Amino acid sequence: MTGRRPRPSPARGTRRPRRALALTAAASALTAGCGLLPADPAGGGREPVTVMTWAPERTGATDKPGMPAMAEAFARWVNASGGIDGHELKVVTCDDGNDSVGAAACARRAVREDVVAVVGSYSQHGRSFLSPLEAADIPYIGGYGVTGEEFTSPLSYPVNGGQAALLAGNGRQLGEACGRVFLVRPDTVAGDALPKLLDAGLAEAGAERATDVPAPESAREYTAQAERILAAAPSGSAKPDCVTAVLGDRTDTFFDTFRRARADGGRDVRLASVLGSVDQSLVDRTGGARGPYEGAYVTGWYPVASDDRWAPMRRVIREHAFDDNRVDPADAGVQTTWIAYEVLRRAVAEADADRVTARDVHRVLDDGLSVDTGGLTPKLRWRFEDLLAARDHPRLVNAEVTFQTVRAGRLTASGTGPHDLTGTLSGTP
Repeated sequence: MTGRRPRPSPARGTRRPRRALALTAAASALTAGCGLLPADPAGGGREPVTVMTWAPERTGATDKPGMPAMAEAFARWVNASGGIDGHELKVVTCDDGNDSVGAAACARRAVREDVVAVVGSYSQHGRSFLSPLEAADIPYIGGYGVTGEEFTSPLSYPVNGGQAALLAGNGRQLGEACGRVFLVRPDTVAGDALPKLLDAGLAEAGAERATDVPAPESAREYTAQAERILAAAPSGSAKPDCVTAVLGDRTDTFFDTFRRARADGGRDVRLASVLGSVDQSLVDRTGGARGPYEGAYVTGWYPVASDDRWAPMRRVIREHAFDDNRVDPADAGVQTTWIAYEVLRRAVAEADADRVTARDVHRVLDDGLSVDTGGLTPKLRWRFEDLLAARDHPRLVNAEVTFQTVRAGRLTASGTGPHDLTGTLSGTP
């Protein structure tokens, strides 16, 4: 990781009155709850702003094609209304192939394309993509949070608590509802970090550590893992035993295998997972209220997909994604991309320059830009004093999660929330 180059402080008192009025209007719009900023049709002649969004799309493992598709729909929407502060938004997409070589190649391409930021992206290979971005001073806004490096790099601006918050939150949720807990997770470097996070949440709820069940990330079936869980002796608790699976696109493959193995005489074990591995579309596709996920416990970052606070995003998808079925408004990756692009939009407007550079965006974010997401997250700001100082996650600014349960075939909010996991993550060894 390279050190951040010193930058001169921006001159004070140089903002044009037009920008002050525009930002005041934007704040009023967000206060009204719409979560949207009006495009600024003035400022003709301003140079386009180019960004990149990447994600694995055709690997057969943990693919997130909805994230670059959401980015393209967002660009069509803002450009139809005059762009961002008079700048046309150009989105370059890249498939990182779900490997370190592909992730590094996407990052090098971002440097060649002179992007001002990488926005709303997913990759499991933080070490590979962050070094090239840091060398070019390109900010990484709203990554999915699947790697630890996204919460340590000074060029990373996370919008959620990543996998760390989801797993710790899932542990707290299951610790209150379950007896023994089994964790089925990828047998990968990223997957190796998951058990201690789940255990931290379980410990806070006064529960025992989970039984770790590593599994191939892209297997066609998981009979060995399912039989191992079903063969274990019951905990003896009055609470049901639970299995939580965090396998991305292969989560349903595991649960299908598990359902069939349980039907052959296995004992009853309650299902659980996190958003991104289980979502509303999966529940619908597998039978809804009559399917295997009825009653399942799910932990997410944001309000449930049916919440009215997602209405602006749903409208943009309806009007600008057209018939692109990659863009699912219930997908946690799509939701993260939407929030990340709202951060970008605010940062470009605040930079207020005819030509916006990566360093401009970086400076604005470090100088204390506060982004109201219409209640989808707490206000986001990345000054030093805003960082939550969670152990191993020093760039964390939002450690909130929501507890959800599948009831009558719908993901619904469970109990009060959101739940702040800052203390849990701070104590994670």
